[in-house]
Amino acid sequence: MTDIREYLKNHVLLFDGGMGTYYAELSHTAGTDCEQANLKEPELIRNIHREYLEAGCRAIKTNTFSVNRPNLGGDGAAAEQLIRAGYQLASEEAAKSDAYVFADIGPVTIAEDMGSSAEEYKFLADLFISCGAKYFLFETMPNADGLPEAAAHIHAQVPDAFIIVSFAVMAEGYSRDGMFVSELFDRICASENVDAVGLNCVCGARHMLELIRGADHGDKLLSVMPNAGYPTVVSNRTFYEGDPVYFASQVAELAAAGASIVGGCCGTTPVHTKKIREALDKGAAKILPGAQTAGMLKSDDISGESRFWQKLSSGKKVIAVELDPPPDINMNKFMSGAWQLKDAGVDIITIADCPIARACMDSSILACKLRRELGIDALPHMTCRDRNLNATKALLLGLYSEGIRNVLLVTGDPVPTAERDEVKMVYQFNSRKLAAFVSSLNKKMLQSPFHIFGALNVNAINFDVQLRIAKEKIEKGMKGFLTQPVLSPEAVENLKRASEELDAYILGGIMPVVSERNARFMNSEINGIRLSPAIIDRYVGKNRAEGEALATEISVQIMQEIAQYVDGFYLMTPFGRTGRITAIIKEYAAAASRGEK
Repeated sequence: MTDIREYLKNHVLLFDGGMGTYYAELSHTAGTDCEQANLKEPELIRNIHREYLEAGCRAIKTNTFSVNRPNLGGDGAAAEQLIRAGYQLASEEAAKSDAYVFADIGPVTIAEDMGSSAEEYKFLADLFISCGAKYFLFETMPNADGLPEAAAHIHAQVPDAFIIVSFAVMAEGYSRDGMFVSELFDRICASENVDAVGLNCVCGARHMLELIRGADHGDKLLSVMPNAGYPTVVSNRTFYEGDPVYFASQVAELAAAGASIVGGCCGTTPVHTKKIREALDKGAAKILPGAQTAGMLKSDDISGESRFWQKLSSGKKVIAVELDPPPDINMNKFMSGAWQLKDAGVDIITIADCPIARACMDSSILACKLRRELGIDALPHMTCRDRNLNATKALLLGLYSEGIRNVLLVTGDPVPTAERDEVKMVYQFNSRKLAAFVSSLNKKMLQSPFHIFGALNVNAINFDVQLRIAKEKIEKGMKGFLTQPVLSPEAVENLKRASEELDAYILGGIMPVVSERNARFMNSEINGIRLSPAIIDRYVGKNRAEGEALATEISVQIMQEIAQYVDGFYLMTPFGRTGRITAIIKEYAAAASRGEK
Protein backbone atom coordinates (compact mmCIF):
# COMPACT_ATOMS: atom_id res chain seq x y z
CA MET A 1 0.00 0.00 0.00
CA THR A 2 1.24 3.49 -0.84
CA ASP A 3 2.51 5.43 2.16
CA ILE A 4 -0.32 7.74 3.17
CA ARG A 5 1.90 10.81 3.29
CA GLU A 6 3.13 10.13 -0.23
CA TYR A 7 -0.44 9.56 -1.39
CA LEU A 8 -1.53 12.92 0.05
CA LYS A 9 1.18 14.79 -1.83
CA ASN A 10 -0.67 14.18 -5.10
CA HIS A 11 -4.22 13.19 -4.14
CA VAL A 12 -7.17 14.29 -2.08
CA LEU A 13 -7.92 11.47 0.37
CA LEU A 14 -11.61 10.59 0.25
CA PHE A 15 -13.18 9.08 3.38
CA ASP A 16 -16.43 7.17 3.72
CA GLY A 17 -19.63 8.70 5.10
CA GLY A 18 -21.89 8.60 8.14
CA MET A 19 -21.79 5.07 9.50
CA GLY A 20 -24.27 5.79 12.31
CA THR A 21 -26.96 7.40 10.17
CA TYR A 22 -26.55 4.92 7.32
CA TYR A 23 -26.74 2.01 9.77
CA ALA A 24 -29.94 3.53 11.21
CA GLU A 25 -31.40 3.79 7.69
CA LEU A 26 -30.60 0.17 6.84
CA SER A 27 -31.59 -1.30 10.21
CA HIS A 28 -34.72 0.86 10.57
CA THR A 29 -33.63 1.88 14.06
CA ALA A 30 -32.50 5.06 15.77
CA GLY A 31 -28.93 3.92 15.30
CA THR A 32 -28.15 3.99 19.02
CA ASP A 33 -26.72 0.45 18.97
CA CYS A 34 -24.54 1.03 15.94
CA GLU A 35 -21.23 0.04 17.59
CA GLN A 36 -22.82 -3.00 19.25
CA ALA A 37 -23.55 -4.24 15.74
CA ASN A 38 -19.84 -5.09 15.42
CA LEU A 39 -20.76 -8.13 17.52
CA LYS A 40 -24.48 -8.56 16.90
CA GLU A 41 -24.71 -7.78 13.15
CA PRO A 42 -21.15 -8.02 11.80
CA GLU A 43 -22.28 -8.77 8.24
CA LEU A 44 -24.33 -5.58 8.11
CA ILE A 45 -21.33 -3.51 9.25
CA ARG A 46 -19.09 -5.36 6.79
CA ASN A 47 -21.54 -4.60 3.97
CA ILE A 48 -21.65 -0.91 4.88
CA HIS A 49 -17.86 -0.69 4.71
CA ARG A 50 -17.96 -2.48 1.36
CA GLU A 51 -20.58 -0.12 -0.09
CA TYR A 52 -18.54 2.95 0.75
CA LEU A 53 -15.38 1.38 -0.67
CA GLU A 54 -17.15 0.40 -3.87
CA ALA A 55 -18.46 3.99 -4.12
CA GLY A 56 -14.88 5.19 -4.40
CA CYS A 57 -13.54 6.16 -0.98
CA ARG A 58 -9.91 5.43 -0.17
CA ALA A 59 -10.17 5.52 3.63
CA ILE A 60 -12.74 4.08 6.00
CA LYS A 61 -13.39 4.58 9.69
CA THR A 62 -13.83 1.74 12.16
CA ASN A 63 -17.33 1.50 13.62
CA THR A 64 -16.15 2.57 17.07
CA PHE A 65 -17.08 6.24 17.40
CA SER A 66 -18.83 6.00 20.78
CA VAL A 67 -16.81 3.12 22.21
CA ASN A 68 -15.15 4.23 25.44
CA ARG A 69 -15.36 3.23 29.06
CA PRO A 70 -17.54 6.14 30.27
CA ASN A 71 -20.14 5.25 27.63
CA LEU A 72 -19.95 1.59 28.63
CA GLY A 73 -20.33 2.08 32.36
CA GLY A 74 -16.61 1.73 32.93
CA ASP A 75 -16.42 -1.69 31.23
CA GLY A 76 -12.96 -1.82 29.67
CA ALA A 77 -13.40 -5.43 28.55
CA ALA A 78 -16.50 -4.47 26.55
CA ALA A 79 -14.61 -1.60 24.95
CA GLU A 80 -11.80 -3.95 23.94
CA GLN A 81 -14.22 -6.48 22.46
CA LEU A 82 -16.01 -3.86 20.36
CA ILE A 83 -12.78 -2.25 19.16
CA ARG A 84 -11.20 -5.53 18.13
CA ALA A 85 -14.31 -6.59 16.26
CA GLY A 86 -14.71 -3.18 14.61
CA TYR A 87 -11.08 -2.99 13.53
CA GLN A 88 -11.15 -6.52 12.10
CA LEU A 89 -14.31 -5.89 10.06
CA ALA A 90 -12.94 -2.66 8.59
CA SER A 91 -9.49 -4.12 7.90
CA GLU A 92 -10.79 -7.17 6.09
CA GLU A 93 -12.90 -5.07 3.73
CA ALA A 94 -10.27 -2.38 3.23
CA ALA A 95 -7.66 -4.98 2.26
CA LYS A 96 -9.75 -5.87 -0.78
CA SER A 97 -9.61 -2.26 -2.03
CA ASP A 98 -6.14 -1.18 -0.91
CA ALA A 99 -7.75 1.41 1.37
CA TYR A 100 -6.57 2.93 4.63
CA VAL A 101 -8.30 2.01 7.90
CA PHE A 102 -8.57 4.72 10.52
CA ALA A 103 -9.19 3.94 14.16
CA ASP A 104 -12.22 6.09 14.90
CA ILE A 105 -12.28 7.68 18.37
CA GLY A 106 -15.06 10.04 19.42
CA PRO A 107 -15.13 12.52 22.32
CA VAL A 108 -15.15 11.22 25.88
CA THR A 109 -16.82 12.81 28.87
CA ILE A 110 -14.98 12.05 32.07
CA ALA A 111 -16.40 12.64 35.55
CA GLU A 112 -14.11 14.69 37.76
CA ASP A 113 -13.33 11.70 39.97
CA MET A 114 -12.61 9.28 37.12
CA GLY A 115 -9.29 10.42 35.68
CA SER A 116 -8.73 12.53 32.57
CA SER A 117 -9.78 12.51 28.94
CA ALA A 118 -6.11 12.10 27.98
CA GLU A 119 -5.89 8.82 29.88
CA GLU A 120 -9.04 7.51 28.24
CA TYR A 121 -7.82 8.45 24.75
CA LYS A 122 -4.53 6.69 25.50
CA PHE A 123 -6.40 3.60 26.69
CA LEU A 124 -8.43 3.47 23.48
CA ALA A 125 -5.38 4.13 21.32
CA ASP A 126 -3.53 1.26 23.00
CA LEU A 127 -6.37 -1.11 22.12
CA PHE A 128 -6.22 -0.06 18.49
CA ILE A 129 -2.43 -0.29 18.40
CA SER A 130 -2.66 -3.83 19.71
CA CYS A 131 -4.85 -4.56 16.67
CA GLY A 132 -2.19 -3.17 14.34
CA ALA A 133 -3.61 0.32 13.79
CA LYS A 134 -1.35 3.10 12.54
CA TYR A 135 -3.96 5.59 11.30
CA PHE A 136 -6.10 7.45 13.85
CA LEU A 137 -9.05 9.83 13.59
CA PHE A 138 -10.19 11.76 16.68
CA GLU A 139 -13.46 13.19 15.42
CA THR A 140 -16.37 15.40 16.49
CA MET A 141 -14.28 16.90 19.27
CA PRO A 142 -15.76 19.86 21.24
CA ASN A 143 -12.38 20.79 22.72
CA ALA A 144 -8.72 19.84 22.51
CA ASP A 145 -8.39 18.51 26.06
CA GLY A 146 -6.14 15.45 26.18
CA LEU A 147 -5.59 15.24 22.44
CA PRO A 148 -1.96 16.47 22.22
CA GLU A 149 -1.06 14.06 25.00
CA ALA A 150 -2.83 11.18 23.25
CA ALA A 151 -1.09 11.96 19.95
CA ALA A 152 2.31 11.98 21.65
CA HIS A 153 1.47 8.67 23.30
CA ILE A 154 0.58 7.10 19.95
CA HIS A 155 3.74 8.33 18.24
CA ALA A 156 5.89 7.00 21.05
CA GLN A 157 4.67 3.50 20.13
CA VAL A 158 3.99 3.90 16.41
CA PRO A 159 6.52 6.43 15.04
CA ASP A 160 4.97 6.51 11.56
CA ALA A 161 1.39 6.86 12.83
CA PHE A 162 -0.85 9.30 10.94
CA ILE A 163 -3.23 11.24 13.17
CA ILE A 164 -6.19 13.45 12.28
CA VAL A 165 -7.97 15.61 14.86
CA SER A 166 -11.37 16.89 13.74
CA PHE A 167 -13.59 19.30 15.67
CA ALA A 168 -17.35 19.80 15.63
CA VAL A 169 -18.37 23.44 15.51
CA MET A 170 -21.58 25.23 14.67
CA ALA A 171 -22.03 27.56 11.74
CA GLU A 172 -20.96 30.52 13.89
CA GLY A 173 -17.63 28.76 14.51
CA TYR A 174 -18.13 27.67 18.11
CA SER A 175 -18.04 24.17 19.55
CA ARG A 176 -20.55 22.99 22.13
CA ASP A 177 -17.90 23.82 24.77
CA GLY A 178 -17.80 27.43 23.59
CA MET A 179 -14.42 27.21 21.85
CA PHE A 180 -13.90 29.12 18.62
CA VAL A 181 -12.54 27.20 15.63
CA SER A 182 -9.29 29.15 15.42
CA GLU A 183 -8.55 28.49 19.10
CA LEU A 184 -9.12 24.79 18.57
CA PHE A 185 -6.89 24.74 15.52
CA ASP A 186 -4.16 26.69 17.30
CA ARG A 187 -4.08 24.18 20.15
CA ILE A 188 -3.69 21.21 17.82
CA CYS A 189 -1.35 22.91 15.37
CA ALA A 190 1.08 23.35 18.26
CA SER A 191 1.39 19.55 18.50
CA GLU A 192 4.12 18.06 16.35
CA ASN A 193 2.44 14.66 16.60
CA VAL A 194 -0.75 15.56 14.73
CA ASP A 195 -0.70 15.38 10.93
CA ALA A 196 -4.04 16.90 10.02
CA VAL A 197 -6.63 19.11 11.66
CA GLY A 198 -10.16 19.84 10.55
CA LEU A 199 -13.91 19.88 11.00
CA ASN A 200 -16.69 17.34 10.85
CA CYS A 201 -20.37 17.00 11.78
CA VAL A 202 -22.84 19.68 12.96
CA CYS A 203 -22.43 21.89 9.85
CA GLY A 204 -23.22 21.46 6.19
CA ALA A 205 -20.56 21.89 3.52
CA ARG A 206 -21.27 25.55 2.69
CA HIS A 207 -20.85 26.70 6.29
CA MET A 208 -17.68 24.63 6.64
CA LEU A 209 -16.29 26.32 3.56
CA GLU A 210 -16.77 29.70 5.22
CA LEU A 211 -15.19 28.45 8.44
CA ILE A 212 -12.03 27.01 6.91
CA ARG A 213 -11.44 30.20 4.91
CA GLY A 214 -10.96 32.06 8.17
CA ALA A 215 -9.01 29.41 10.09
CA ASP A 216 -5.24 29.03 10.04
CA HIS A 217 -4.17 25.38 10.02
CA GLY A 218 -0.46 26.14 9.86
CA ASP A 219 1.58 23.34 8.32
CA LYS A 220 -1.05 20.71 9.09
CA LEU A 221 -3.11 19.10 6.38
CA LEU A 222 -6.73 20.16 6.37
CA SER A 223 -9.53 17.61 6.85
CA VAL A 224 -13.21 18.47 6.26
CA MET A 225 -16.15 16.07 6.57
CA PRO A 226 -19.50 17.91 6.65
CA ASN A 227 -22.99 16.62 7.24
CA ALA A 228 -25.30 16.05 4.28
CA GLY A 229 -27.09 19.32 4.94
CA TYR A 230 -29.21 19.80 8.05
CA PRO A 231 -31.55 17.23 9.62
CA THR A 232 -35.32 17.03 9.73
CA VAL A 233 -37.30 14.93 12.20
CA VAL A 234 -40.22 12.83 11.00
CA SER A 235 -42.06 10.48 13.38
CA ASN A 236 -39.24 10.82 15.95
CA ARG A 237 -36.63 9.75 13.39
CA THR A 238 -33.93 12.02 12.01
CA PHE A 239 -33.43 12.31 8.25
CA TYR A 240 -30.89 14.15 6.09
CA GLU A 241 -32.35 15.11 2.73
CA GLY A 242 -29.42 16.96 1.15
CA ASP A 243 -29.04 16.35 -2.59
CA PRO A 244 -25.96 14.12 -3.21
CA VAL A 245 -24.97 15.95 -6.40
CA TYR A 246 -25.08 19.37 -4.76
CA PHE A 247 -23.29 18.01 -1.70
CA ALA A 248 -20.54 16.56 -3.86
CA SER A 249 -20.03 19.89 -5.63
CA GLN A 250 -19.66 21.59 -2.26
CA VAL A 251 -17.13 19.03 -1.05
CA ALA A 252 -15.18 19.57 -4.28
CA GLU A 253 -15.08 23.28 -3.41
CA LEU A 254 -13.71 22.37 0.00
CA ALA A 255 -10.91 20.48 -1.74
CA ALA A 256 -10.26 23.46 -3.97
CA ALA A 257 -10.09 25.66 -0.86
CA GLY A 258 -7.24 23.56 0.49
CA ALA A 259 -8.72 20.46 2.11
CA SER A 260 -6.44 17.47 1.52
CA ILE A 261 -8.82 15.07 3.28
CA VAL A 262 -12.56 15.10 2.63
CA GLY A 263 -15.53 12.89 3.31
CA GLY A 264 -18.95 12.97 4.85
CA CYS A 265 -20.48 12.77 8.29
CA CYS A 266 -24.12 12.42 9.37
CA GLY A 267 -26.52 11.67 6.56
CA THR A 268 -23.89 10.89 3.93
CA THR A 269 -24.49 7.56 2.23
CA PRO A 270 -22.51 5.61 -0.39
CA VAL A 271 -24.45 7.58 -3.00
CA HIS A 272 -22.94 10.80 -1.63
CA THR A 273 -19.49 9.19 -1.61
CA LYS A 274 -19.85 8.13 -5.23
CA LYS A 275 -20.84 11.63 -6.30
CA ILE A 276 -17.90 13.13 -4.38
CA ARG A 277 -15.57 10.69 -6.12
CA GLU A 278 -16.92 11.75 -9.50
CA ALA A 279 -16.63 15.45 -8.65
CA LEU A 280 -13.05 15.08 -7.43
CA ASP A 281 -12.07 13.08 -10.50
CA LYS A 282 -13.44 15.82 -12.73
CA GLY A 283 -11.43 18.45 -10.88
CA ALA A 284 -12.56 20.58 -7.95
CA ALA A 285 -14.66 23.62 -8.70
CA LYS A 286 -13.08 27.03 -8.38
CA ILE A 287 -13.91 29.02 -5.29
CA LEU A 288 -16.17 31.98 -5.77
CA PRO A 289 -15.07 35.10 -3.90
CA GLY A 290 -17.31 36.80 -1.42
CA ALA A 291 -17.87 34.50 1.54
CA GLN A 292 -16.49 36.15 4.62
CA THR A 293 -15.96 34.99 8.15
CA ALA A 294 -17.49 36.91 11.01
CA GLY A 295 -15.84 40.30 11.44
CA MET A 296 -15.56 42.72 14.31
CA LEU A 297 -18.37 44.94 15.40
CA LYS A 298 -17.26 48.41 14.41
CA SER A 299 -19.96 50.81 15.54
CA ASP A 300 -18.27 53.57 17.55
CA ASP A 301 -21.28 54.09 19.78
CA ILE A 302 -20.99 50.64 21.34
CA SER A 303 -17.25 50.62 21.98
CA GLY A 304 -15.71 51.80 25.22
CA GLU A 305 -14.87 50.63 28.69
CA SER A 306 -16.94 50.56 31.88
CA ARG A 307 -16.11 52.89 34.76
CA PHE A 308 -16.28 49.95 37.14
CA TRP A 309 -13.52 48.06 35.30
CA GLN A 310 -11.38 51.17 34.97
CA LYS A 311 -11.50 51.68 38.73
CA LEU A 312 -10.91 48.01 39.55
CA SER A 313 -8.00 47.62 37.16
CA SER A 314 -6.39 50.83 38.47
CA GLY A 315 -6.01 49.25 41.90
CA LYS A 316 -8.79 51.11 43.70
CA LYS A 317 -11.24 49.14 45.82
CA VAL A 318 -14.68 48.81 44.29
CA ILE A 319 -18.10 48.17 45.76
CA ALA A 320 -20.62 45.90 44.04
CA VAL A 321 -24.10 45.41 45.43
CA GLU A 322 -26.51 42.66 44.49
CA LEU A 323 -30.11 43.69 43.99
CA ASP A 324 -32.67 40.93 43.45
CA PRO A 325 -34.79 41.26 40.30
CA PRO A 326 -38.54 41.73 40.76
CA PRO A 327 -40.61 38.52 40.74
CA ASP A 328 -43.43 40.35 38.93
CA ILE A 329 -43.94 43.48 36.79
CA ASN A 330 -43.59 45.97 39.67
CA MET A 331 -40.22 47.67 39.29
CA ASN A 332 -40.67 50.53 41.74
CA LYS A 333 -38.77 48.98 44.64
CA PHE A 334 -35.96 47.75 42.39
CA MET A 335 -35.43 51.08 40.62
CA SER A 336 -35.70 53.21 43.78
CA GLY A 337 -33.22 50.89 45.48
CA ALA A 338 -30.85 51.23 42.53
CA TRP A 339 -31.07 55.04 42.75
CA GLN A 340 -30.28 54.88 46.46
CA LEU A 341 -27.26 52.66 45.82
CA LYS A 342 -25.95 54.95 43.11
CA ASP A 343 -26.20 57.94 45.42
CA ALA A 344 -24.25 55.96 48.04
CA GLY A 345 -21.34 55.62 45.64
CA VAL A 346 -21.78 51.99 44.59
CA ASP A 347 -19.63 51.18 41.54
CA ILE A 348 -21.75 48.41 40.03
CA ILE A 349 -25.07 46.70 40.69
CA THR A 350 -25.23 42.96 40.23
CA ILE A 351 -28.49 41.26 39.29
CA ALA A 352 -29.17 37.56 39.82
CA ASP A 353 -30.48 35.41 36.95
CA CYS A 354 -33.69 33.82 38.27
CA PRO A 355 -32.24 32.97 41.71
CA ILE A 356 -33.05 29.51 43.10
CA ALA A 357 -34.48 28.72 39.65
CA ARG A 358 -37.63 30.86 40.20
CA ALA A 359 -38.70 33.05 37.31
CA CYS A 360 -38.00 36.75 37.87
CA MET A 361 -37.54 39.75 35.62
CA ASP A 362 -34.63 39.13 33.25
CA SER A 363 -31.28 40.20 34.70
CA SER A 364 -29.83 41.28 31.35
CA ILE A 365 -32.77 43.50 30.47
CA LEU A 366 -32.60 45.08 33.92
CA ALA A 367 -28.86 45.64 33.51
CA CYS A 368 -29.46 47.51 30.27
CA LYS A 369 -32.21 49.57 31.90
CA LEU A 370 -29.97 50.57 34.82
CA ARG A 371 -27.16 51.66 32.54
CA ARG A 372 -29.45 53.55 30.20
CA GLU A 373 -31.66 55.29 32.78
CA LEU A 374 -29.37 55.64 35.80
CA GLY A 375 -25.96 55.74 34.14
CA ILE A 376 -24.59 53.14 36.53
CA ASP A 377 -22.66 50.03 35.53
CA ALA A 378 -24.48 46.73 35.96
CA LEU A 379 -23.23 43.17 36.27
CA PRO A 380 -25.91 40.74 35.07
CA HIS A 381 -25.60 37.16 36.22
CA MET A 382 -25.88 34.62 33.40
CA THR A 383 -26.69 31.00 34.17
CA CYS A 384 -26.17 27.95 31.98
CA ARG A 385 -29.56 26.58 33.00
CA ASP A 386 -31.95 28.36 30.68
CA ARG A 387 -30.12 28.98 27.41
CA ASN A 388 -28.27 27.01 24.77
CA LEU A 389 -25.24 28.40 22.97
CA ASN A 390 -27.23 30.24 20.30
CA ALA A 391 -29.45 31.99 22.84
CA THR A 392 -26.43 32.91 24.95
CA LYS A 393 -24.58 34.45 22.02
CA ALA A 394 -27.66 36.41 21.00
CA LEU A 395 -28.04 37.75 24.53
CA LEU A 396 -24.37 38.70 24.79
CA LEU A 397 -24.49 40.62 21.53
CA GLY A 398 -27.56 42.48 22.79
CA LEU A 399 -25.80 43.31 26.07
CA TYR A 400 -22.77 44.53 24.16
CA SER A 401 -24.89 46.85 22.03
CA GLU A 402 -26.26 48.39 25.25
CA GLY A 403 -22.80 49.05 26.64
CA ILE A 404 -22.72 46.25 29.21
CA ARG A 405 -19.10 45.12 29.54
CA ASN A 406 -19.13 42.98 32.70
CA VAL A 407 -20.90 39.64 33.19
CA LEU A 408 -20.97 37.11 36.00
CA LEU A 409 -21.23 33.52 34.82
CA VAL A 410 -22.64 30.77 37.01
CA THR A 411 -23.89 27.29 36.25
CA GLY A 412 -27.23 28.06 37.94
CA ASP A 413 -29.49 26.35 40.43
CA PRO A 414 -31.46 23.37 39.07
CA VAL A 415 -35.22 23.59 38.74
CA PRO A 416 -36.95 22.00 41.79
CA THR A 417 -37.79 18.35 41.21
CA ALA A 418 -41.54 18.79 41.42
CA GLU A 419 -41.54 21.33 38.58
CA ARG A 420 -39.32 19.52 36.08
CA ASP A 421 -42.23 17.99 34.22
CA GLU A 422 -43.43 21.51 33.40
CA VAL A 423 -40.20 23.51 33.35
CA LYS A 424 -37.41 22.02 31.25
CA MET A 425 -33.80 22.79 32.07
CA VAL A 426 -31.08 23.53 29.53
CA TYR A 427 -27.53 22.76 30.64
CA GLN A 428 -25.54 22.77 27.41
CA PHE A 429 -22.43 23.79 29.31
CA ASN A 430 -21.13 24.75 32.76
CA SER A 431 -19.71 28.10 33.86
CA ARG A 432 -16.17 27.14 32.78
CA LYS A 433 -17.27 26.29 29.26
CA LEU A 434 -19.43 29.40 29.12
CA ALA A 435 -16.41 31.48 30.16
CA ALA A 436 -14.38 29.96 27.33
CA PHE A 437 -17.17 30.84 24.91
CA VAL A 438 -17.39 34.47 26.04
CA SER A 439 -13.59 34.73 26.00
CA SER A 440 -13.46 33.53 22.41
CA LEU A 441 -16.23 35.96 21.49
CA ASN A 442 -14.07 38.73 22.92
CA LYS A 443 -11.16 37.75 20.67
CA LYS A 444 -13.10 37.26 17.47
CA MET A 445 -15.90 39.80 17.40
CA LEU A 446 -15.65 42.57 19.98
CA GLN A 447 -13.63 45.78 20.09
CA SER A 448 -13.76 46.14 23.88
CA PRO A 449 -14.17 42.85 25.74
CA PHE A 450 -16.63 41.51 28.22
CA HIS A 451 -14.91 41.20 31.60
CA ILE A 452 -15.88 37.81 32.92
CA PHE A 453 -16.52 37.18 36.61
CA GLY A 454 -17.41 34.01 38.44
CA ALA A 455 -18.46 32.78 41.87
CA LEU A 456 -16.09 31.51 44.57
CA ASN A 457 -17.46 29.63 47.59
CA VAL A 458 -15.18 30.46 50.50
CA ASN A 459 -17.50 28.44 52.76
CA ALA A 460 -16.86 25.14 50.99
CA ILE A 461 -15.82 22.28 53.23
CA ASN A 462 -13.18 21.22 50.71
CA PHE A 463 -11.80 24.57 49.60
CA ASP A 464 -8.98 22.91 47.65
CA VAL A 465 -11.56 21.82 45.08
CA GLN A 466 -12.91 25.37 44.85
CA LEU A 467 -9.43 26.72 44.21
CA ARG A 468 -8.77 24.14 41.53
CA ILE A 469 -12.03 24.98 39.75
CA ALA A 470 -11.30 28.70 40.07
CA LYS A 471 -7.91 28.23 38.43
CA GLU A 472 -9.60 26.37 35.58
CA LYS A 473 -12.03 29.28 35.21
CA ILE A 474 -9.13 31.71 35.02
CA GLU A 475 -7.60 29.60 32.26
CA LYS A 476 -10.92 29.90 30.41
CA GLY A 477 -10.88 33.69 30.62
CA MET A 478 -12.41 34.73 33.95
CA LYS A 479 -10.86 37.90 35.36
CA GLY A 480 -12.42 38.03 38.82
CA PHE A 481 -14.56 36.35 41.45
CA LEU A 482 -17.38 37.40 43.73
CA THR A 483 -17.31 35.27 46.87
CA GLN A 484 -20.02 33.81 49.01
CA PRO A 485 -20.62 35.72 52.29
CA VAL A 486 -17.70 35.81 54.71
CA LEU A 487 -19.24 35.06 58.11
CA SER A 488 -16.75 32.77 59.81
CA PRO A 489 -13.01 32.56 60.60
CA GLU A 490 -12.77 29.64 58.15
CA ALA A 491 -14.14 31.82 55.36
CA VAL A 492 -11.59 34.54 56.17
CA GLU A 493 -8.78 32.00 56.02
CA ASN A 494 -10.04 30.62 52.70
CA LEU A 495 -10.30 34.14 51.31
CA LYS A 496 -6.68 34.74 52.30
CA ARG A 497 -5.64 31.57 50.46
CA ALA A 498 -7.58 32.66 47.39
CA SER A 499 -5.83 36.03 47.34
CA GLU A 500 -2.47 34.27 47.48
CA GLU A 501 -3.15 31.57 44.91
CA LEU A 502 -5.49 33.10 42.32
CA ASP A 503 -4.32 35.48 39.63
CA ALA A 504 -7.63 37.32 39.53
CA TYR A 505 -9.57 40.14 41.16
CA ILE A 506 -11.55 39.13 44.24
CA LEU A 507 -14.59 40.88 45.65
CA GLY A 508 -15.26 39.65 49.20
CA GLY A 509 -18.86 38.74 49.93
CA ILE A 510 -20.68 40.67 52.65
CA MET A 511 -24.21 39.66 53.65
CA PRO A 512 -25.74 41.58 56.56
CA VAL A 513 -27.45 39.33 59.10
CA VAL A 514 -30.43 41.21 60.54
CA SER A 515 -31.77 38.89 63.25
CA GLU A 516 -31.24 35.63 65.12
CA ARG A 517 -33.94 34.00 63.01
CA ASN A 518 -32.31 35.26 59.83
CA ALA A 519 -28.94 33.93 61.00
CA ARG A 520 -30.23 30.46 61.78
CA PHE A 521 -32.17 30.29 58.51
CA MET A 522 -29.13 31.29 56.48
CA ASN A 523 -26.91 28.82 58.29
CA SER A 524 -29.36 25.93 57.86
CA GLU A 525 -31.18 26.42 54.59
CA ILE A 526 -29.11 28.51 52.18
CA ASN A 527 -26.54 26.57 50.22
CA GLY A 528 -23.04 28.03 50.30
CA ILE A 529 -23.45 30.11 53.48
CA ARG A 530 -21.93 29.25 56.85
CA LEU A 531 -22.07 31.46 59.96
CA SER A 532 -19.82 31.07 62.96
CA PRO A 533 -21.68 30.26 66.22
CA ALA A 534 -20.21 33.43 67.72
CA ILE A 535 -22.04 35.61 65.20
CA ILE A 536 -25.34 33.79 65.75
CA ASP A 537 -24.99 34.19 69.53
CA ARG A 538 -24.63 37.95 69.19
CA TYR A 539 -28.17 38.21 67.81
CA VAL A 540 -29.89 36.27 70.58
CA GLY A 541 -32.48 38.48 72.29
CA LYS A 542 -32.05 41.44 69.94
CA ASN A 543 -35.10 43.32 68.64
CA ARG A 544 -35.35 44.49 65.02
CA ALA A 545 -33.67 47.85 65.53
CA GLU A 546 -30.85 46.26 67.53
CA GLY A 547 -30.47 43.53 64.92
CA GLU A 548 -30.20 46.07 62.12
CA ALA A 549 -27.56 48.04 64.00
CA LEU A 550 -25.63 44.87 64.77
CA ALA A 551 -25.79 43.92 61.07
CA THR A 552 -24.02 47.17 60.19
CA GLU A 553 -21.44 46.74 62.93
CA ILE A 554 -20.54 43.15 62.05
CA SER A 555 -20.50 43.81 58.30
CA VAL A 556 -18.10 46.74 58.71
CA GLN A 557 -15.88 44.66 61.00
CA ILE A 558 -15.70 41.89 58.39
CA MET A 559 -14.95 44.39 55.62
CA GLN A 560 -12.08 45.78 57.67
CA GLU A 561 -10.77 42.29 58.44
CA ILE A 562 -10.74 41.10 54.83
CA ALA A 563 -9.77 44.37 53.14
CA GLN A 564 -6.14 43.33 52.80
CA TYR A 565 -7.15 40.19 50.88
CA VAL A 566 -9.64 41.65 48.39
CA ASP A 567 -9.90 44.12 45.55
CA GLY A 568 -13.35 45.24 46.58
CA PHE A 569 -16.54 44.20 48.29
CA TYR A 570 -19.66 42.42 47.09
CA LEU A 571 -22.61 43.29 49.30
CA MET A 572 -25.83 41.28 49.19
CA THR A 573 -29.00 43.20 50.02
CA PRO A 574 -31.09 41.57 52.79
CA PHE A 575 -34.82 41.51 51.95
CA GLY A 576 -34.31 44.34 49.46
CA ARG A 577 -33.33 46.72 52.28
CA THR A 578 -30.97 48.98 50.36
CA GLY A 579 -31.01 51.42 53.27
CA ARG A 580 -29.06 48.88 55.33
CA ILE A 581 -26.48 48.55 52.55
CA THR A 582 -26.01 52.30 52.24
CA ALA A 583 -25.56 52.53 56.02
CA ILE A 584 -22.83 49.88 55.88
CA ILE A 585 -21.06 51.65 53.02
CA LYS A 586 -21.16 54.99 54.83
CA GLU A 587 -19.95 53.52 58.12
CA TYR A 588 -17.10 51.67 56.43
CA ALA A 589 -16.04 54.86 54.65
CA ALA A 590 -16.23 56.81 57.90
CA ALA A 591 -14.15 54.21 59.74
CA ALA A 592 -11.57 54.28 56.95
CA SER A 593 -11.33 58.07 57.16
CA ARG A 594 -10.72 57.73 60.92
CA GLY A 595 -7.89 55.34 60.14
CA GLU A 596 -9.61 52.33 61.68
CA LYS A 597 -8.57 48.89 60.43
